[in-house]
This record gives sequence, structure tokens and C-alpha cells, in this order.
Amino acid sequence: MTTRRLLVPAALGAVSVLALAGCASGETSAATPAAESTVAEPIIVVTSTNVYGQIAQEIGGEFVEVTSIVTSGSQDPHSYEASAQDQLTVADADIVVENGGGYDAFVDGLLEASGSDAHVITVAEFSHDWPGADAADHDHDHAHADDATTAEPEATAGAEVDDHDHAHEGEEHAEGDDHAGHDHVEGFNEHVWYDPHTIEHFAEALAEEFAEQRPEDAAAFEANAAAFIEGIADLEATLAEIDAAHAGEAVFVTEPVPVYLATAAGLENVTPEAFSEAVEEGQDVPPATLLEAMNLLADGDVRVVIANAQTGGAETTQIIADAEGRGIPVIEFSETLPEGQTYLSWMQENITALSDALSE
Repeated sequence: MTTRRLLVPAALGAVSVLALAGCASGETSAATPAAESTVAEPIIVVTSTNVYGQIAQEIGGEFVEVTSIVTSGSQDPHSYEASAQDQLTVADADIVVENGGGYDAFVDGLLEASGSDAHVITVAEFSHDWPGADAADHDHDHAHADDATTAEPEATAGAEVDDHDHAHEGEEHAEGDDHAGHDHVEGFNEHVWYDPHTIEHFAEALAEEFAEQRPEDAAAFEANAAAFIEGIADLEATLAEIDAAHAGEAVFVTEPVPVYLATAAGLENVTPEAFSEAVEEGQDVPPATLLEAMNLLADGDVRVVIANAQTGGAETTQIIADAEGRGIPVIEFSETLPEGQTYLSWMQENITALSDALSE
């Protein structure tokens, strides 16, 4: 079996702990330390990764105190092992933000173990690809803390979804319930933070939830969300420019992490599904699949290879080396927010890297 190993690419420099969104030890966000906050009782937000932590901080401003559990490029959310401190952190939360779709399943265990009555926002459910979602008229409504249950998405062809209820206020955890419903959803790409449109819906949902908890500050949340969504529009405009110049051109991704972004840029992902799936799951790529991948690079149609900056394996290394030997640009995207970046600046940097590579 191939072990998911950590890569430390020079191109990313200091991809490490993001102070903006707190850390797994339960410290509050460096952006709004509790001791310096002008808000008497901030909304306590806990997010699975610093990607969502930074966005929550941007929408909530001085009215929230954010702690992110996974903050480092050396931590893989797929296999993260939560600590007792993480459990205490979740127990105190008013709002918990998870990615969902099987990406950060440790959050479900923390919710169960802590007996948390926090409202849970699952970002994957805002994706147009989420089973049961209506892409034409996406419903932004979401359950609040006094709801008895969370609506379960209906299964669609090619996707399997388990039950994934969370405990909300007034709702008891069933004995033995481990929130297994957020195990991997077949046919669904859970890396939804690389889809600007999904993140726009998430920002709207955050503003609504913050306003629900602090109605007197609703105008501030709405204004912060509006400014953030303007930034999302800028990202989408840049992606549209790539689409106009490079629509239909082929990209190879070693893992499905950047697929949403590539698709939004009008590019075609030609990676054999068995290849990216095996790498994602830390398994050996079947020899026939590896040969198919190598032949794709040899054909000369692949314009860019995109790798995961944080994990990889022997087959990923082989693909990167072969691409570089053939003069095919290779770029790397990470799963956590690099130090000193905001979500918007990070995505713009990724989009610029993609555009530059396609122009070589």
C-alpha cells in the first residue's frame, strides 16, 4: 500500500500554521484574541480547518472568536486524530464548521464525544454537486440551533449518502452514534473550498447564522459578507478569462483537490479516475492505470499537471518527474491556508499560477 507522504515544496515556502484562525490546542484566533476583543460575549466558532476559520473571522469580525483545529500543512484532515483539547474546544462552541463529505470526519467524533449543542454548518452541502442539491435554485436556508433535525440530502444517481444527523439544542445523541454519515460520499469530490461558488453560499450562510445569534449586529455581518462575495466575484472573473483563452484544454491532477477550480476555468480533467482515487486513498495505483497516465503525458495534450503540495506517493513523484522531463508545467495546490494568506488572496494566487502555467 502506498503511504500518503508529506511533500515540502520550495514553491510554497512557509506553508505552515495559520495564526489567523487559531490552532488545535484550543487557542483563540490571533486576529481577535479574547483578551483584546471589544465584544463582551463573542460568538464562539470552531472550524475543522484554517480555511474555514479565516472566512469565519472575515465574516464575523470583532463579534466572533474563532478556533481552527487543523492549521498546518503537516496535518492531513483525512486522517487527523483529534485530541482531548480539541474535544474541550468543540464543547464550548456556539457554531461548528465542518467540510463534510468524509473529508474531516474527526469533527463528527468530537461532536459526539463532547455532547456539543452547537449549530453545525457543513460546507459541502452548499455545493451544486452535493447529492440532492438543485444547481438551478440552490437553497441557502439552513437549520439553526433550535431545530430538532437537519434535513438529509436525497441520494442521486452515482452517489451514496449515509445518515449524517448532528445533535442540536434539545436533541439527544443516539447511543453508539458516531456520525458515520460523514464517511466518504461515493461520487462526490469533497474538496469544495476550491469551488468559489460554494464558498459564496457558505459566506451567506455564515452571515445568516451570525445574525441569528446576534441580531443587533446583523448589519455588520451582512456588510462583511457582501465585501467578501465581491472578492469571490473577482476570482470568478479571472477564471472566466482563463476559460475564454484556454477552454477545453487538458489538465492532469494527481488528486481531486483542484478539480473544482480547473472546471471553473473551463479546463478538462483527463486524469484516469482510478489514478486520482488511489492516490487520494493512499493506495497503490494499478500498473495499467499508471501506464495510461504516462501515455496521456506522452501524447502531448496535457497542458498542466497539478499536484497536492501536502501529500503524495511514488506514483505522484513519477508523474511529476515525467511531466517536468517533457516540459509540461507542474504546479502544486495545498489543502490548508498558507501562513499570512486570506482565502481570497490564496485562491487568487492559485488561479494566477494556473493561468501562468497555461500560458507557457
